[in-house]
Parts: sequence; structure tokens; C-alpha cells
Amino acid sequence: MTVKTNIKKDDKVKVIAGKDDGKIGKVLKVIRKENRVIVENINKVKRHVKPDMKNRQGGIIEKEAPIHLSNVMLMCNHCMKPSRVRMQELENGKKVRVCRKCNENIDA
Repeated sequence: MTVKTNIKKDDKVKVIAGKDDGKIGKVLKVIRKENRVIVENINKVKRHVKPDMKNRQGGIIEKEAPIHLSNVMLMCNHCMKPSRVRMQELENGKKVRVCRKCNENIDA
């Protein structure tokens, strides 16, 4: 079951649970079917890779693994705090995300 999310690619998020608790990073990818996000330099895992045409050397590669949406919070650009988000419709009919703490537009 997919959950509606207010987090998009290139958003700044703070991890609120797990081994990387308290770290801040940029969202690289949102996987809506699995309710997960991949965040830059968060939840790094090591993969043992055999040599192939792409990776001639092989060896151990570190990459980011997905983490659940419930474990991250969107960071507000204005108050620089993690906050919940509400949707607001502008006069021109466009919907934007608004910070609940400082009432500033996040999509600006």
C-alpha cells in the first residue's frame, strides 16, 4: 500500500530514527511503491561485487540503501528545522507545501 508523501526529489530531510538518527541529507530518489527514500550519504551499505564489463576491478562498493518515509522529516529552508507540512492553494490555483512552524512556502 502506498502512502501519500510530501517529500520530493532534491528536498533536504532529517533522519529521525535508525542508525543515522539526526543526520541531514538530500533526497536522491523517492520509491513510492515501497514508501521509501534514498538520501545522500545516509544508510550506507557495502556490496561485494564481482568484476564485470562495467566494474573491471570488482571488490567492495559502498552505496546508499533506501530508508522508510516515516524515518525522515522534511527540513524547512527558512526556519532550518524539521517540520510537518500542510498544503495551501495559491490565488492562481497552484498547490504549494507550507511549513507548519513558520508558515513559509517550502516550494519557493
